[in-house]
Amino acid sequence: MDDCVFCQIVAGASPAEVVRDWPEAMAIVPLNPVTPGHVLVIPKAHVADFAVNAETSAATMHRASELAADVRRPMNLITSRGREATQSVFHLHLHLVPRAEGDGLALPWYSGKGRR
Repeated sequence: MDDCVFCQIVAGASPAEVVRDWPEAMAIVPLNPVTPGHVLVIPKAHVADFAVNAETSAATMHRASELAADVRRPMNLITSRGREATQSVFHLHLHLVPRAEGDGLALPWYSGKGRR
């Protein structure tokens, strides 16, 4: 996947700040972290999204879980499938977004409380 930025990072052809490197996945700092400690966990194999390959998706989630356990703070784990769901890079990636009360980061959906 020559035009995939995450494949280029995995291949060492594009720079990235690597937080953790495993045989099947890596954690990197995104270009524009939304909170301090925000990282992306990406599989080394090109998989477009979490529904394409269950084994790769599960292995990537496993690594994200390990990383989150080390951080020990409240956080969101976010991934998307499709442009309409806010996916902008079509290579599976899991956002680990540490949170703090009053951090001002709004999630892109509404809980539905108070709606009919």
